[in-house]
Amino acid sequence: MSETQNKELAKSYDPASIEAKWYPFWEQQGYFKAGLEEGKPSFSIQLPPPNITGILHMGHAFNHSVMDSLTRFYRMNGYNTMWLPGTDHAGIATQIVVERKLEAQGKNRRDMPRDDFVNEIWKWKEYSGGNILKQMRRLGDTLDWDRLYFTMNDDLAKVVVDCFVDLYEKGLIYRGRRLVNWDPKLQTSVSDLEVEPKEQDGHLWEIRYPAADGSEGVVVATTRPETMFGDQAVAVNPEDERYKDLVGKKLKLPLTDREIPVIADDYVDKEFGSGCVKITPAHDFNDFEVGKRHNLEQVNIMTKTAHLNDNVPEKYRGMDRYEARKAVIEDLKAQGLLVGIKPHKHMVPLVPRTGEVVEPMISEQWFLAMSKPAPEGSRYPGKSLSDLGLEAVQENLVNIFPEQWQKVYKDWLSNIQDWCLSRQLWWGHQIPAWYDDKGNVYVAHTEEEAQQKAGEGVELHRDEDVLDTWFSSALVPFSTLINDPKAFDIYLPSSVLVTGYDILFFWVARMIMMTRFFTGRVPFKNVYIHGLVRDAEGNKMSKSEGNTLDPLDIIQGVDLESLVKKNTTGLRQPEKAPIVERKLRKHYPEGINEIGADALRFTMAAYATLGRNVNFDVKRADGYRNFCNKLWNATRFVLMNIEGKDCGLDPNAPMEYSAPDQWIWSEFERTVQEVRKAFEDYRLDNAANAIYSFIWNQYCDWYLELSKVQLNQGNEAVQRATRHTLVTVLEQTLRLAHPIIPFITEELWQKVSVVAGVRSENSVDSLMVQSYPVYDPAKVNTQADMTINELKAMVDAIRNLRSGMLVPPSKKVPLAISSRDGEARARAEKLTPYLQTLGRLEEVIFTDDLETVRPVGSAAPVAVVDDFSLMLIIKVDVAAERERLNKEITRLENEIAKANTKLSNENFVKKAPAKVIEQERSRLASNEQLLASNKEQLSKLPQA
Repeated sequence: MSETQNKELAKSYDPASIEAKWYPFWEQQGYFKAGLEEGKPSFSIQLPPPNITGILHMGHAFNHSVMDSLTRFYRMNGYNTMWLPGTDHAGIATQIVVERKLEAQGKNRRDMPRDDFVNEIWKWKEYSGGNILKQMRRLGDTLDWDRLYFTMNDDLAKVVVDCFVDLYEKGLIYRGRRLVNWDPKLQTSVSDLEVEPKEQDGHLWEIRYPAADGSEGVVVATTRPETMFGDQAVAVNPEDERYKDLVGKKLKLPLTDREIPVIADDYVDKEFGSGCVKITPAHDFNDFEVGKRHNLEQVNIMTKTAHLNDNVPEKYRGMDRYEARKAVIEDLKAQGLLVGIKPHKHMVPLVPRTGEVVEPMISEQWFLAMSKPAPEGSRYPGKSLSDLGLEAVQENLVNIFPEQWQKVYKDWLSNIQDWCLSRQLWWGHQIPAWYDDKGNVYVAHTEEEAQQKAGEGVELHRDEDVLDTWFSSALVPFSTLINDPKAFDIYLPSSVLVTGYDILFFWVARMIMMTRFFTGRVPFKNVYIHGLVRDAEGNKMSKSEGNTLDPLDIIQGVDLESLVKKNTTGLRQPEKAPIVERKLRKHYPEGINEIGADALRFTMAAYATLGRNVNFDVKRADGYRNFCNKLWNATRFVLMNIEGKDCGLDPNAPMEYSAPDQWIWSEFERTVQEVRKAFEDYRLDNAANAIYSFIWNQYCDWYLELSKVQLNQGNEAVQRATRHTLVTVLEQTLRLAHPIIPFITEELWQKVSVVAGVRSENSVDSLMVQSYPVYDPAKVNTQADMTINELKAMVDAIRNLRSGMLVPPSKKVPLAISSRDGEARARAEKLTPYLQTLGRLEEVIFTDDLETVRPVGSAAPVAVVDDFSLMLIIKVDVAAERERLNKEITRLENEIAKANTKLSNENFVKKAPAKVIEQERSRLASNEQLLASNKEQLSKLPQA
């Protein structure tokens, strides 16, 4: 690395070359490895393992920026740190991807032996399953790659089996016939959490069920008339006077030769519809519960592919559910039993991965009891898994931020259902259960153990189902550390889990319950819940809407045509491609400029307000690219001005610190205090904003300008102290910003650290393993703060005077200052060199009375700052100034009238986007302020 360290800092900031250089260096040096030193505090994060099918998306860019910044911060603070990486086998998602790949080759999974299909998945995993890991490196993720796990690896698979067997032997896992969400396309059960209800336009069909005795009967309404063949009763509310005489009587089930009873149940809302509800226990979750209360038969009328089976009249057998719906409606019409059809908006349960409508279906599945007390011999006898999850948060063993998610978490666990563990897939952890010919089940760690339980000579076959992917994911806090006792003791529990609220139940709650059950520990101390990343207008990012962004396109840039091609390829609804293309061409007419990983990370950190959704705007990222460029140019300025000169490293050379030197140290220390607190509170937005404000506003805009005065006009001791301050504050600032923007700070630090005397030129070292700045109150100089704040106020006043009088920046003019306070005047006289330079003044004149130096006939305004009155000594043409001000006042009054007209128009306020209304209000407020300022200036002009 010595060659790159010795090169002069490049003239322009080029993120691509910097990022390509430093990540391999960090990794080769072993800086990412978990610390295992005794006696040190520890900090660790468990990476939510991405699917092996996945690619980096904006959600990853967001939470990875947060996780890596936190890890780097604690590593620099001397903690043992570990950011643990892994990938998830993602049963459903991966099987879909490989099935589609095989279909493109003319192959069908169901025509293959199971082992052959699983081998195809392993091949695919080796070929493309690591893409997302490479993309993580582009972001700068400092994960301990030596500990990379995959949830199907042998060591983790063993833990999965051990835990399943243990839960089964404790009576907490059981096999039962229950209603589940069924995906007819995948032909597997899916959990409630994997189902997304979506509002759709449908119909409500009103059907007459005649009474068996020949009377009128009742009318029921349904959105799924094809399920009527599974009806076992019609329910009414026991308090409904209309139907009291019907309870216990029989109805004819239309289109069949069956009769079903009328039952009374509180579940029925007598005010809704006719007050009569058809009960289909095998195809509706509410009906399933009603059926259990009334001992109704559960008759499944569908196959695994959602075609009607032999439990329906012959005419409808083999029909797809939607085909059967049409046939049923026509036949009901023909028999005069269809009373009415009403348009009806309702929520339809969909599986997002397949787009398939879920079919509730009775099925034999494996379940984990969530509310059943654990038996004696368990770590927590008498407590259920849900008890363990609730207790962890109620007793502050786990803290969830922001706090409103604690209530959501508790509500879910308080009303939890048993967890359906089995999936009818081929990819995943196969359930460790074997059956004999009589249907007896043997749950065991191995087939040999199962055979021992069954007895010699008993033929066994293994359960074909696999476990829900989230079962193995729930174990990773301890399954990934169980073979490393030292790491287990140091890093369980981990410090914080950074995740979106969308997997609070999928993963977070289950990890807490399972880790406590098996280890007695919680998996993590804190849970940082962040919002979802949306587009700039707050819309959910969706490929079909054309508003998704690839983080790598933001990092490295992408031209418009490539962007269009990428976002219009592989759409679930190809017909939307022209709409997507139009949006892309509108929003990104020039494509996306190269932003770099640092600017993207800084953008995400600045957005990282706890719990709030992120409305990502590329323009904001572009602004932080400018911030990185500003830091780069500031460093070039410092290096050029100290090159070959004494920077105060000689302890015998005198240094005379000026007020600006002392002030910038004060500002730096206050920023350190603010940034440290922000990191400790998981408020990276506050950390980013504090760093931005210090670097851009204080160090670059003020201190660098003030330092020019000292370097040009100060004596040798002053110059030496200024050079020392320039470089040491910069070196410390690079440390401060490194966790969030690691690449640029490393590149700059390699140059700055040498001249700051932190390291020798040829040493191999890195910023990421330096100590993080610690707040030092002794360096806060309140007197220097007051002096510079006064100076800044005076400079701002001078600039406002110049602007108001339309003095061009290139023209230097005299300034008069008056003050009746001798001490104040003495302070101001010391600031004269700074005022002249920053105010672009020809000279500064001190006087007791400004009128004695005002040019005859001049209308120059006066600015008051604390004890001082300031006036530019310029002859102003009063008549011309009055004319100019009157014209400006008229223009502003017209603009204000237009804005008020718009904002008082109800149609405009209702229809215009919120952003447009906010811009209009902001413009109105600004114009009102300008109008007041111009009127004030006009009032101060001498009368003609």
